[in-house]
Amino acid sequence: MFSFLKPAPAAPPIPSERVDAEYKRLRRQVFLGIFIGYAAFYLVRKNFALAIPDILKEYPQYSKAALGSAMTGLSVAYGVSKFIMGSVSDRSNPRWFMTLGLLLTSAVTFAFGTSPALYGSLTAIVILQTLNGWFNGMGWPPCGKTMVHWWSTKERGVTVSIWNVAHNVGGGLVAKLALVGVLLFHDWGAKFYFPALVAALAALVVAWLLRDTPQSCGLPPIEQYKNDYPPDYSAAHEQTLTFKEIFFGYVLNNKFLWAIAVANAFVYFVRYGVVDWIPTYLQTAKGFSFQQSSWAWAAFEYAGIPGTILCGWISDKVFKGRRAPATILFMSLTLLALIAYGLNRHGPLWIDIASLIAIGFFVYGPIMIIGLHALDLVPKKAAGTAAGFTGFFGYVFGSAIAGTGVGWIADKWGWSGVFGTMIACCLLTMVFSAMTLGHRATSNTSVP
Repeated sequence: MFSFLKPAPAAPPIPSERVDAEYKRLRRQVFLGIFIGYAAFYLVRKNFALAIPDILKEYPQYSKAALGSAMTGLSVAYGVSKFIMGSVSDRSNPRWFMTLGLLLTSAVTFAFGTSPALYGSLTAIVILQTLNGWFNGMGWPPCGKTMVHWWSTKERGVTVSIWNVAHNVGGGLVAKLALVGVLLFHDWGAKFYFPALVAALAALVVAWLLRDTPQSCGLPPIEQYKNDYPPDYSAAHEQTLTFKEIFFGYVLNNKFLWAIAVANAFVYFVRYGVVDWIPTYLQTAKGFSFQQSSWAWAAFEYAGIPGTILCGWISDKVFKGRRAPATILFMSLTLLALIAYGLNRHGPLWIDIASLIAIGFFVYGPIMIIGLHALDLVPKKAAGTAAGFTGFFGYVFGSAIAGTGVGWIADKWGWSGVFGTMIACCLLTMVFSAMTLGHRATSNTSVP
């Protein structure tokens, strides 16, 4: 039934004189495909967070914690899906795998904006948000698989950091698209269906641009093309592995992967503890409008673009492939910005926005570095599973708890309790990242 998802077979090798030109052209093309595609996934992931103030107003029977449970359902499903779908993605064609996932998550999000009856049942809200999280989990793994097949180890730090800003482009754009949708249709449901339509169109662009491995296009493996081989590289790196081989051979016994997975849980709590609750905090606790909070949301996301690229550059150039020092540096600066945001309880909006810009600038770097570190720690045929493993911890134990947890903490102890919890998570991210200080991404230029 899903035979179209199978990896594309190797094509006949193209003439050697065409290899360089074709590699450059196709790398630009597939990078554009995964960038647009992953940004589009963010157009249909966190729409519910934007709509919580409207839902609370129109359906006063729900508490913040109750609605937060829907975001928890999405995050848990996303984390589990990212791990399971990471394994499936390692044995799939990313071109069709990513397209299918984006179309499915767009359909669920569209339903939230066009089916008011859904809001009569908290169970229905949670189930559909959970389903949305599952489909969203089909976004990262094909991107990770694409990058490790089309870019070699020595160029991956900068490549992944530039690609990673798709988070911020999509995450910032969803608030603006939601605002445009509301202004056009005078309906808060447009926060869902307008971005969903844009994401569905992006899925078609992904199908047009993306390709499977270089070998499926008649090109040599990236290691051969760049003469950049991991120290333990062999012909086995080009063979598709089973889930059992990947999980027991490269994941379960990898102490560094476990450490960054736990660190990922804490940094994701900070990330989503801030961004998911920007509209609710600024509108209900500080009295700002949706338009003002949408600008704050966008400022947070877009600030992550230069911050992420800088963090990737620092990890490659300053720390020479050591990922943990960059994570620790950027999380310490995130901590300072978070303290400023929390202390401005009764101050003007510009201080909130400035603090959110600083948090966004610094927090997205460690998120990218942890994902990159996971790719560094395993062979490329296990990339999706390794990234899914760290993502599982990030979403199930980080983002998921930030959904219900932040709502529950805010209801019980107020926003001061929320900020105190996030400060603790910053510190724990640094502690677990420090456990990987002994690892460095390496490569060599000799054929094994």
